[in-house]
Amino acid sequence: MPDITALPATSREWHLLSRPVGWPKDEDFALVEAEIRQPGPGEVLVRNTYLSVDPYMRGRMSDAKSYVAPFELGKAMQGGAVGEVVASEAEGVAVGDHVLHFGGWREYATIDAKQAVKVDPDAAPLSTYLGVLGMTGLTAYAGLLRVGAFKEGDAVFVSGAAGAVGSQVGQVAKLKGASRVIGSAGSDEKVKLLVEEYGFDAAFNYKNGPVWEQLKQAAPDGIDLYFDNVGGEHLEAAIGALNLRGRAVICGMISQYNATEPAPGPRNMVKILQNRLRVEGVLVGDHYDLQPQFVQEVGPWVASGALKYRETVVEGIENNLEAFLGVLRGDNTGKMIVKV
Repeated sequence: MPDITALPATSREWHLLSRPVGWPKDEDFALVEAEIRQPGPGEVLVRNTYLSVDPYMRGRMSDAKSYVAPFELGKAMQGGAVGEVVASEAEGVAVGDHVLHFGGWREYATIDAKQAVKVDPDAAPLSTYLGVLGMTGLTAYAGLLRVGAFKEGDAVFVSGAAGAVGSQVGQVAKLKGASRVIGSAGSDEKVKLLVEEYGFDAAFNYKNGPVWEQLKQAAPDGIDLYFDNVGGEHLEAAIGALNLRGRAVICGMISQYNATEPAPGPRNMVKILQNRLRVEGVLVGDHYDLQPQFVQEVGPWVASGALKYRETVVEGIENNLEAFLGVLRGDNTGKMIVKV
């Protein structure tokens, strides 16, 4: 046990002060100093190294009923984090161990050791446990293979394809034998990345013209599986392009997260009936039983370079909010991470 008096007495953490209406504003949040609580029985104190910011967090800032509880006002927000244990009162977790946990948006976190997972910084960089080998990676894996029922020879379309989840979906599909993988992204630079580095067969910038028109050019024979991170126009275009018994996996709808009015649904829902399509949502929490299989299969792909990944790293917890807003704007390529 280290000398806990050598640790700081306080830690910076982000609080939600008010629930954003539309686009989140600076005054909805505050970076505050909070006392560091020493661990009690079964707990550990973690000095966070990397913090995750993800689109789903926008939903937790609302008090609308959802699949996950909203952030509490005036209290520290939560999110994925990885860091070093600096004090432990838990059997099996030692000082110096590195753990993945959910006490993000803060410099130090005191957590129940049962809610932490030990990770090996020698096996892979710590940041990857928040992205390619973490929750976003498992989301891509489970969404494509289990929910989407991907099979060899499928033509796959991925929206938000340069993001942390989308980029992994496209690459896993290629590694598993997709006949064609198409991606959409929000800049010409990201489109180039998808084709030249991630191995997509085609990609387009959705800002350059109607999505349905660009998708038809990229997939003249239609698609068998759509992985949706965007919603809106993309979902409507994909429904129109899906072949008989096609599948749409709904992972996110980032185009609608800051809408103040209900977003209109796709206007071509009759296609679901005509082509006997299946549309299903994916939440990673339903698929943690795949974690061992996921790590066993994807880990070697990452180690060998067969599966490539990008990270956008923002320095400093004081920039945590701006990093989160950057995810909503699409500033990131790959996983957005804050280095504490």
